[in-house]
Amino acid sequence: MADHQKIHPVVHDPEAPPQTPSAPLVPPGAAKSDRGAPAPAGYPPFGRTYPVSHSRPPKRRSCWCKCFCWTISLLVFLILILGILAAIIYFVFQPKIPKYSVDNLTITQFNLNSDNTLDATFDVNITARNPNKKIGIYYESGSSISVWYVSTQLCQGSLPKFYQGHQNTTVLTVALTGQTQDATNLQQSLQAQQQTGSIPLRIRATVPVRIKLGSLKLTKWKFLVRCNLVVDNLDPNDVISIKSSTCKFRFRF
Repeated sequence: MADHQKIHPVVHDPEAPPQTPSAPLVPPGAAKSDRGAPAPAGYPPFGRTYPVSHSRPPKRRSCWCKCFCWTISLLVFLILILGILAAIIYFVFQPKIPKYSVDNLTITQFNLNSDNTLDATFDVNITARNPNKKIGIYYESGSSISVWYVSTQLCQGSLPKFYQGHQNTTVLTVALTGQTQDATNLQQSLQAQQQTGSIPLRIRATVPVRIKLGSLKLTKWKFLVRCNLVVDNLDPNDVISIKSSTCKFRFRF
């Protein structure tokens, strides 16, 4: 008689610890859980992408900018050199401004003609002083000196060409001549002014000169002299008294 196998039911022991299955109960892709399939490991979560911005390369300076910078640098350098030279000249030679004065005025002709023209001839004594110890002055040709009443030029002339040494005083007598057209109103104004005993005159002088520093002769400059006079009369061949005289000086290249 064959042995009959007995099937014993498996009894679950409630006190036994839970056993973790060694393999997934449901292979991936075979079934879909309520929460979905788990995300594959090793990949970052999906995120929003942003455009990559690249920094621009630095702009190169243009040729114009380089030329401008070089020009400014050169000008600053030249100004510095000129400043150093001016300082050396000032401390070595100690330059001083020349002084001028009008000491005497003689009128040999001041007549109103029948054609209403006015002829004038003045002799002006001018004193030029050079106070510098180490600087000489060459007075060049091409100078101009004139006498004015208000806005009317009465006569004009020029200074002689000469050299004025160190700390020298030179007295010059300059002859000035001129003719004024339509001078009837001018004559009447001068006669009315003469009755007050104060006639204002102006003397303008523009003189080209060269400065001598030691043995060095510099380039040509221009001396500008402006003198304001007040005289008592303008009678020809009469003694004219200068009541006041002030002169201003400046120079330019």
